[in-house]
Amino acid sequence: MKTIGVIGAGSWGTALAITLSNKGHQVKMCDVNMDHVKEMQAHRENVRYLPGIKFCDNLQIVESTEEALAGADIALFSAPAQHFRSAFEKAIPFLEDDMVVVNVAKGIEQGTLMRMSEIAYLLKPDVKYVVLSGPSHAEEVGRAMPTTVAVASRDMKLAEYVQDVFMTDRFRVYTNDDVCGVELGSSLKNIIALGAGISDGIGFGDNAKAALMTRGITEMCRLGAKLGADAATFSGLTGIGDLIVTCTSMHSRNRRCGIMIGEGVRPSEAVEKVGMVVEGMFTAEAAYQLAQKVGVEMPITECIYNCINEKITAKDAVELLMGRDRKNEKHID
Repeated sequence: MKTIGVIGAGSWGTALAITLSNKGHQVKMCDVNMDHVKEMQAHRENVRYLPGIKFCDNLQIVESTEEALAGADIALFSAPAQHFRSAFEKAIPFLEDDMVVVNVAKGIEQGTLMRMSEIAYLLKPDVKYVVLSGPSHAEEVGRAMPTTVAVASRDMKLAEYVQDVFMTDRFRVYTNDDVCGVELGSSLKNIIALGAGISDGIGFGDNAKAALMTRGITEMCRLGAKLGADAATFSGLTGIGDLIVTCTSMHSRNRRCGIMIGEGVRPSEAVEKVGMVVEGMFTAEAAYQLAQKVGVEMPITECIYNCINEKITAKDAVELLMGRDRKNEKHID
């Protein structure tokens, strides 16, 4: 059994902390919000983000990054993507040389347009980095409902190590060596989920959603190919798998946010009503800028970016996408 420090006590970080502690690992979890920490210590559950699931004795709620990482074998980062840099910087003094860093944030950093692994390697070039992603709603993982994810690293031995630590009879873990593809898939699918929600909110049917998802995966592959990802990754758990679950479930914050936008709610108000971080709202801007930078055509991403920034309406976006020039489906360039 291992000692694992969890940085960030949102729904996903908490679900993983519960899974790992129930397996027998010693888990210490912290958060930047001290009121939230005190609530979890008092109630022995995450009342705010994952209510109704009690913590076992192996899960300890601590008040600082230093406490969480003291003696840890693994540092699990579950801060939102736009806060990953600051969380990682704060943790660096406490990251021992043999400590493995597992990141579960999904997104592209605004401004720098960097993936989380790129930030980690920039700040700590010798970091033992692994990304974990896949179709995995926290609400289901926390309740031990069957879930399958993938872990990726430059070093397959690290990926296999994390696979062994995390895998249970209800949480199956595959390995992958394509860090770029896994991180892009897990980030870009949130944009398509916003679009799927907007389509639902307008009142369109399954045909429209299927088209958005299918053409959305094409956009993901197109950008991934340009940035050096393996196209096969987008056909797997962190591509199509994550896209399906995020575009079709009401557990998905991105889809719920999109539904409200499609119904006419202003994007900023929709985010507020969701009540948690809607990563797709940030990633849409970063992905749009990244596509422009590297010269990749991403019409769905561009329309959603313009829609959530109120440059066009949701119905305008539909007309723009449906009225594009004729294309051959198999051409991705």
